[in-house]
Amino acid sequence: MPIHSKAKAPPATVDVVEAAPNRIMVKGALTFDTARRAREAGLQILRASQSGDAIVVDCSGVGHADSAGLAVLLDWLAGATAQGRGIQFSNLPSGIQAAAKISDVESMLNLQPAPAG
Repeated sequence: MPIHSKAKAPPATVDVVEAAPNRIMVKGALTFDTARRAREAGLQILRASQSGDAIVVDCSGVGHADSAGLAVLLDWLAGATAQGRGIQFSNLPSGIQAAAKISDVESMLNLQPAPAG
């Protein structure tokens, strides 16, 4: 009789980096497992940024996201607003878009239009 073992999935990771002035790149999973790290990293970038210009958050590197990821983005929005800055989100994963729609907060996300082409 074969023995089946459940291989434990590697822990989810997330990277939140300032890719350029006023541009944050998010890569990895934006989920309950990573939300606290992602939130802190994004807020730290916002606090350290000296420019009053709008911030663009590019989520094209996010492979998996859930409602906790949406909560992180809304926290970043609140942080930027507290600084008197705008924030735009681009390339949001479908999980976050669905959670935003269900939560009726789509309009708050100030989505950046997709590039033409």
